[in-house]
Amino acid sequence: MKKNEIIRLEITDISNLGSGVGRYNDMVVFVPQSAVGDVLDVRILKVKKNCVYGKIENIITPSKDRVSVDCGTFFKCGGCVYRHISYESEAKLKENAVAQTVKRIGKVDMKPNPIVVDSPLRYRNKAQYPINQNYEVGFFAPHSHRIVPCKDCLLQPEEFYKITTLFEEWCKTTNQTVYNEESGKGLIRHLYLRKATVTNQIMVCIVINGSALPQSETLIEGLKNLLGDNLKTVVLNINTEKTNVILSTKITVLYGDGYIYDELRGVKIRLSPLSFYQVNHTMAEKLYKKAEEYAEPENKRVLDLYCGAGTIGLSLHKKAKEIIGVEIIPEAVKDAEYNAKINNINNARFICADAANAAKALKEEEIKPDVVIVDPPRKGCSEDLLEIIANDFSPERIVYVSCDPATLARDVNLLSQKGYELKEYTPFDLFPSTSHVETVALLVQDK
Repeated sequence: MKKNEIIRLEITDISNLGSGVGRYNDMVVFVPQSAVGDVLDVRILKVKKNCVYGKIENIITPSKDRVSVDCGTFFKCGGCVYRHISYESEAKLKENAVAQTVKRIGKVDMKPNPIVVDSPLRYRNKAQYPINQNYEVGFFAPHSHRIVPCKDCLLQPEEFYKITTLFEEWCKTTNQTVYNEESGKGLIRHLYLRKATVTNQIMVCIVINGSALPQSETLIEGLKNLLGDNLKTVVLNINTEKTNVILSTKITVLYGDGYIYDELRGVKIRLSPLSFYQVNHTMAEKLYKKAEEYAEPENKRVLDLYCGAGTIGLSLHKKAKEIIGVEIIPEAVKDAEYNAKINNINNARFICADAANAAKALKEEEIKPDVVIVDPPRKGCSEDLLEIIANDFSPERIVYVSCDPATLARDVNLLSQKGYELKEYTPFDLFPSTSHVETVALLVQDK
């Protein structure tokens, strides 16, 4: 096959990144925005040694899973991958993908519980918008930093559309300069928004390449008029580094106190711009309920590793004897400690450290948790940490919350070699229309 060649292809599978998969002359072909059952004319874009990448040139026979696309930027934006198929089909794909990954990598032939779903629209409580030289906010195109203008994303709250429209107009009328990645010059880098689902409080954060924001008073007044009492705070994130990382750790407060407050499973939560918080509040409550069900925390000592702002552990405070949270980000630990304080939770403490180092320190204190909850980043847990959990702590139960089925499956396999058996696992679709899926797994000692 050669670049720009057009081939006839049937899609028979979906990759973990959401692209359709077909085979042509024994070569695997990946085609974005296709669906299982599609028969397509595909234009070849890139030929590699073991696979080929293409795009849809023409749909000959559409898949039964296809639906009308409801977003004008879907075919350009790098966010969603599944707006062209029914949500029922998407959920089934994700459930099957988790099951196959656990079987292939985890070496466990066990079906998951049915995937837990909710509304696929307007579910996000956070958005980070880059802005182009024409003062248009949007999202990056796939595999690039080319901005696709989009003020009203169907995954975001409707208020975000109003804010982005106001922000674009303010940038124009005040002649703000926009950051250029190549030159490193220009002031405005990103618009970052958070909304608390229960309280409706909104945080507006402007990421700038400088120390101050000219004419910020007019922006704040406009936001106050637009949002009323729901506008809780406006902050600057000072990022002067020539980097692709969106946020720095330096925050300046322009309005309010720099925080918003939400409630999750009855626990009041304070959120700073840097706080980790699940972007889908409704599904996070369902996920944490399942984590509690798996943990069986009644009168037990619970170790919550990668605890962020403490949301999982603190939601167990009424049943657990003691909660110990571990998180490496200092700002998140401060949030967790404050969240315990404002909720009058006295049986929780938090440690600011790498999960593995904190586990070693707790081992030296001769602290042995009854239950360990881990909610690691995409890379999963280190084998060193799993060794400490399984062999030194030896808890009755391990509850593993994962945002990557592959690293979950890998760690399930490693834990099985250390005496822990996967008893049950449940996928949760916290990120409808995207390729991502969360999973909660219960592992118990194989006695």
